Amino acid sequence: MVNIFLSIFFFFLGLIIGSFLNCVIYRLGSGDSFLKGRSFCPHCRRKIFWFDLIPICSFLFLKGKCRHCGKKISLQYPLVELAAGLLFVSIFNFQFSIFNFYQFISLIYSFIISCFLIIIFVYDLKHYLIPDKVIFPAIATVFLYRFFEFFNNNLDFQVFISALFAAVLAASFFLFIFLISKGKWIGFGDVKLAFFLGLFLSWPNILAGLFFSFFFGALTGIFLIILKKKTLKSEVPFAPFLAIGTLLAFFIGETFMNWYFAFAF
Repeated sequence: MVNIFLSIFFFFLGLIIGSFLNCVIYRLGSGDSFLKGRSFCPHCRRKIFWFDLIPICSFLFLKGKCRHCGKKISLQYPLVELAAGLLFVSIFNFQFSIFNFYQFISLIYSFIISCFLIIIFVYDLKHYLIPDKVIFPAIATVFLYRFFEFFNNNLDFQVFISALFAAVLAASFFLFIFLISKGKWIGFGDVKLAFFLGLFLSWPNILAGLFFSFFFGALTGIFLIILKKKTLKSEVPFAPFLAIGTLLAFFIGETFMNWYFAFAF
């Protein structure tokens, strides 16, 4: 019963955080600070009332239109809110077993990483860019957690070294692609993102994350070419697929790698 109530709590918390992430994504693009100033309509610039900021509900009540100017509100807003809500409740049910300080920190850490991934997913999809204002704090967050994990595990270097090895390996692989293509296949932001993801997933889960990313990226690319939406020379943002692959690896990466090694060897 407690788990059900906590699941509901974290779902609604995710919805609220998702609303804030939409603000971050928009203001990163506009150059405004997301730490101050009230929300406003990007079309008419009128300030939005608090009762029009209720996650998902306000979008449905307003029928996807601004109360003031009647312009359409992007589907991004309810989708990001819903994604954050579902991710929060999924992470809670995946990680939670007994309540203690270490588990609490791990849970908050996973929530924060999921927020970084949502921002990177949407921002790269919209702007074909991974901002340093997001990727560097994300890397710093993982480093801090890895040090916390290191001290919590009686100074065991193995966990930290595995994460650092995965980060360097993933970044080196993407750096190689970046150099041989002269930046035409991927951007340098993807190299920094790969370092962050490797540090987060650690070894060998980073292999699962990269496999999922390239698999779904290739599948989507083929689908878009068949629909004649893209060509072989078209630019497609890869960070969204890396974010999806990372989340899949977070939840099922260990199971996938165990299956793969058992099947292959």
